[in-house]
Amino acid sequence: MLDLAPITEGGSAKQALKNSRDLARHAEALGYHRFWLAEHHNMPGIASSATAVAIGYVAEGTSSIRVGAGGVMLPNHAPLIIAEQFGTLEALYPGRIDLGIGRAPGTDQNTAHALRRNLNVDIDAFPRDVMELMAYLGDVEEGARVRAVPGAGSKVPIWILGSSLYGAQLAAALGLPYAFASHFAPAAMMQAVDLYRESFRPSEHCDAPYVMLGFNVCAAHTDEEAQYLRSSSLQAVIRLRRGNPGQLPPPVRDFDETLSAQDRALVANFGVCSAVGAKATVAKSLMAFSRRTGADELMIATQIYDHQARLRSYEILAELHRELDRKHENAQPGSAA
Repeated sequence: MLDLAPITEGGSAKQALKNSRDLARHAEALGYHRFWLAEHHNMPGIASSATAVAIGYVAEGTSSIRVGAGGVMLPNHAPLIIAEQFGTLEALYPGRIDLGIGRAPGTDQNTAHALRRNLNVDIDAFPRDVMELMAYLGDVEEGARVRAVPGAGSKVPIWILGSSLYGAQLAAALGLPYAFASHFAPAAMMQAVDLYRESFRPSEHCDAPYVMLGFNVCAAHTDEEAQYLRSSSLQAVIRLRRGNPGQLPPPVRDFDETLSAQDRALVANFGVCSAVGAKATVAKSLMAFSRRTGADELMIATQIYDHQARLRSYEILAELHRELDRKHENAQPGSAA
């Protein structure tokens, strides 16, 4: 799961973070493998800006699911700080922490300046920062004058996140797993995935390429209900693209009928990597996407105004996954079927 700790209209950051932890508990019980929180800043509808703090809160409320960042925007931070933060998380919740890192600021230019004070960063800074971070989390080299405490020797798994070819090239060169943000920027997905797989160099971190793709799911009892629930996230996307981000709004009926031609095109692009509907409808979209991409893992994003409806969406998806697993097992040679 990918979560933004959404702050709903009429809600609060406190409630958003409590909902995230509750969602993670349900995810753990339903058999999901990871729960990642994303770093964004100056966004009235996102409560996960202090990502490491939010991860600690979620990890403390769960017991087995992997919890991580999807991701930390590394240009906003010194590598040593991130190594110490995630080294601390790994010390507290051993074997359960992931660290996805990205190159974008996760915000607007004014906020990026407030975060970093200096935007004059050359294009080679991100790869250097990634390697510096990996060094801090790896085994301590003899004579090292600076080490992450906690963090050194923790070997917290690092993922490269991206929405362009740049991240694919870096992940391949460093032999790291790669997560593509296809849930909101699908245009270069297959080109980036192919480039990553073709250029991958085995490493101590991964002996073969490993791809995770973002995918939006809004599941409900009926197609009509799912379309209704999804209108909240579509409203939020349109507002964001217009430069007016806000809190997650309640759903509205017949939302598509209110859209301009420009907004329809935006919604259509956003929906390329999405499944919206009842279980059978979601199954068709999900299976088609999996066959087309050959993804090793899917990171599911679900933005729904009502917390209980969001929980139910993930329950439906978990039910679908179990059904598909049973069909796969029954189709194997020698099975009882």
